[in-house]
Formats: sequence, structure tokens, C-alpha cells
Amino acid sequence: MILTPEDAKLFFELAWKLQHYVNQQHSAYKNIKSRDEYTRLPAEKKLETRDALWDHPELIDAYVSKNPDALPPEQLEIIRRWKSSLRGTFYILRHLKKGSIFIGDGDQVYSVVGLQDELGDILPPYRLPIMTKAILLPFKGQIIYDGLLESYNIHFGGGIRSRLNHTYTVAKQKERIIASLEPDLATPKLLKPRNTALPQMKELSAGMAKIKGDNTLQNAALKLANLSLGLAIADAEGTVAPDDARKAAKASSRLLNLLDLLEED
Repeated sequence: MILTPEDAKLFFELAWKLQHYVNQQHSAYKNIKSRDEYTRLPAEKKLETRDALWDHPELIDAYVSKNPDALPPEQLEIIRRWKSSLRGTFYILRHLKKGSIFIGDGDQVYSVVGLQDELGDILPPYRLPIMTKAILLPFKGQIIYDGLLESYNIHFGGGIRSRLNHTYTVAKQKERIIASLEPDLATPKLLKPRNTALPQMKELSAGMAKIKGDNTLQNAALKLANLSLGLAIADAEGTVAPDDARKAAKASSRLLNLLDLLEED
């Protein structure tokens, strides 16, 4: 997912105006006299000014107060909110339709929107997971990055990949994926209809409980089906206990063992 062309254009206009102001204050490149000149600088040179900005976020307040580019209030407010930025090292785990999954400190999981190009085009899926230094910014209720990513060429083993996937799965299951740094502008979550299948599941469970198999394999399969259905019912009722999953896993293992024995025969 990317910003609309209008929003992407607005972001870069505001970012370059702010960074040009910072460059003037810190004189990283004294020969730069205009914003257009600053915009044409290569990315590696912009990194110095960008880092100076996030080392001194009070410059955002100074820019908003002076408003040297005569920006309208709504655009100044976008810049002011950048004080809520997140600067750090993140793992980019995967690309989804609604945004790319960034995992940061404390196993916080973020959904980040691309700017003009899909992040999946910049960092293809076959390169993931990848570790990168990034600045995450609030922008109109979404999370974007500031246009510059410093990635590490590191290969991750199965242990780290497994941990990252587990972190993402837990955040997704518990609806803890952070999609906005601006609670007042975040898109409200639609309430999902719950328990719509609960009566049917209970009816099916009651019927299945009466079925007996003709042999050990059938009974093992039926037991797994009953336990799985019971787990679904518990989830719908909000009463899932760790023991429910363990019982289903044990029944699944027993069924697999029986199937292995049949193959040996």
C-alpha cells in the first residue's frame, strides 16, 4: 500500500522544506541556498540533515513557530505531529495489502505505508526479513517512513525468523498491530460480528459427540475433530484455556502416529 499521489507529493514538499530549514540552522551544506537545491542533493547527503533533525526534534517546534514557508495551519499541524516519530532499528517481516510489517523494540508491531513506491518493490519479499534503521512518522492517521532506509545485509537463521513470525502472529491474533501514531486520526476498527456460527457449532458438536468409529483410526480422527470444534466454540465464547489447545495438539499427534503405523504396514 502507498500514499495517494497527492499525499506523497505533499509529504515530500513538507519534508524537504523542514529539512532545508534544519540545514540552514546547522549549516551541514553552507552552499545550499534554496529548497530546490536541497531537494536535488543525493540521499546520502540528506542523511546528515535528517539525522540532525531527529537529534534535535525541538527544531520542529522552531519551524512551526517561525513558519518560514508560510504554510497553512493544516500543513503545519502535520509537521508538528512528526514529533511523535519513532526512530530506531526495525525488522521488516513481510508486505501486506494494508502495509508492511515492521517489528521494533519491545516486540511492537507496526503497519507501515509506502510513499511513492511499494515497499515490496524497494525491498522484495525474498530479502525478508531484513533489519533496517528507519524513522516512522505519523501522516494523516497512517504510519509512513521518512523516505530513507538504512538496511543491514544480514542473513537470519530459523530461530530469529521463527521468533519474528511468532511476534507478528501474537500481535495479529490479539489485534495489537499499530497502524497509526495518531489515535485521534486513526481509522476506527469496525466491530466484527461475533458468535454468528456459535449455535451451529454447538449443534454440530452435540451430534458429533454421539458418533462412534468402527476402528481406532476413526475414533482418533473423531476425537481430534471434537476437540478442534470445542476449541472453536471456546474461542467464540471467549473462554479459551491453554489446556484446550494442548488437548487438541495431543490428539493430533496421536492421529499422526496411527497414520505412520498404517504406512509401515
